[in-house]
Amino acid sequence: MTTPSPATNVVRRFDWLAFLERYGTALVLVILIAVFALQNERFLSARNIANILTEVSIYGVIAVGMTFVILTRGVDLAVGSLVGFSGILAASAAGALTGGAGAGWAVALVVALTTGGLVGLIHGKAVTWMGVPPFIVTLGGLTVWRGATLLVNDGAPVSGLDAGYRWWGSGQILGLPVPVLVFVLVAALGYVVLRHTRYGRHVYAVGGNPEAARLAGLNVNSVLNSVYVIVGVLSGLAGFLLSARLGSAESVAGTGYELRVIASVVIGGASLFGGLGGIGGTVIGALLIGVLTNGLVIMNVSAYLQQIVIGVIIVAAVGFDTYAKSRTRLQSSN
Repeated sequence: MTTPSPATNVVRRFDWLAFLERYGTALVLVILIAVFALQNERFLSARNIANILTEVSIYGVIAVGMTFVILTRGVDLAVGSLVGFSGILAASAAGALTGGAGAGWAVALVVALTTGGLVGLIHGKAVTWMGVPPFIVTLGGLTVWRGATLLVNDGAPVSGLDAGYRWWGSGQILGLPVPVLVFVLVAALGYVVLRHTRYGRHVYAVGGNPEAARLAGLNVNSVLNSVYVIVGVLSGLAGFLLSARLGSAESVAGTGYELRVIASVVIGGASLFGGLGGIGGTVIGALLIGVLTNGLVIMNVSAYLQQIVIGVIIVAAVGFDTYAKSRTRLQSSN
């Protein structure tokens, strides 16, 4: 008779931490949907679902760009202000100030994307050339671009947008809101770029170990500049979509978006230490924030309490990420 080896009798313990690290956000999203659906039958109505997806799509577009930034150990706190700045410039370019006799939505879109890209490049150069930490650069940008937004039209909204412009915010294609389709396209493109291109591998390499990436021959500064341009362009796109959805460009548009965007990325599994995360997690994180916010509104929870809840979730997500990383390092050292 042969004696079974000890290895065959060992039962592998289920790693709950690893499971939650991988699927926790999706699980919480499903639980929230179930809870809010039981609390109010209107939650799963077609109209409410469309409202949630449309709202998520605006800051979700920015969150795709923020994923690139956070993967490189950076952050951009100015995205909310840039949404307002690019939106009001886009509306002005469309001729809203002169009764809608301007250049139209096409030029407005180009203006919004260009504005976002240039601002992102300024942020990137400040980080790479001047050596200023991303937090400080974009914290200053948060104030600078909000002030610039107020200067454009003396703080007054730009209204009178034509039907072609407004279609980008309220129109539908095959029954789906246009902003949602734009979000899907942006997320799909971001996923392909990060997972299936050399540039995406460079982003992960720079975030994982910038010095090792430099020694391997990567142009680290070029990669860092590019990720801020990406989030800037997508912030400009979000500004265009938001103004189209509202039918006007408000000087306060995008206020607080930086919180939702960063929360979406971090809750979706991206590490603030860089090199870990992806677009799929970011999309789920954005949906979670949207479902949570909408559900709390339906339950008549105060808007002030909503901010507290989102803030607590961010801290909890970062705390869990820190614990998981320290546990992984401990296991690898053993």
